[in-house]
Amino acid sequence: MTSGVRLIRNDQLAQVEYAYAATVDAPVRSIWVAGACPLDLDGKTVAVGDYAGQAHQVMRNLVTALEGAGASLTDLVKTTVYVASTRQEDLVKAWQVYREYMGEHDVPSTLLGVTVLGYSDQLVEVEAVAVIAPS
Repeated sequence: MTSGVRLIRNDQLAQVEYAYAATVDAPVRSIWVAGACPLDLDGKTVAVGDYAGQAHQVMRNLVTALEGAGASLTDLVKTTVYVASTRQEDLVKAWQVYREYMGEHDVPSTLLGVTVLGYSDQLVEVEAVAVIAPS
């Protein structure tokens, strides 16, 4: 399936590892994905204390959630990456894993350090919006 997402870059802004905007031509089917969390199938938080380990589980769960809706990472138009830390290096650890999974599809994204996330021992969460051509 070819993605209908077009990533917009701008040489009048700092060159960063994500697009500043994304466009999608209508008609499309929109998919809003709840924040992907670092939970295993039993609902337990994995990789306690490990930002990168949790980010890997989060991204695997995001891929699975997207597949359930008939989409993939290349259909994403916007993401938000939440990291429970006040230390920039912890945010970077999670971001590096996120970038591994996203590859060349560097959608507009926001990376945030937050005080706490919803599950016990949770350090990372990624929420996303995707679009696909209607079937």
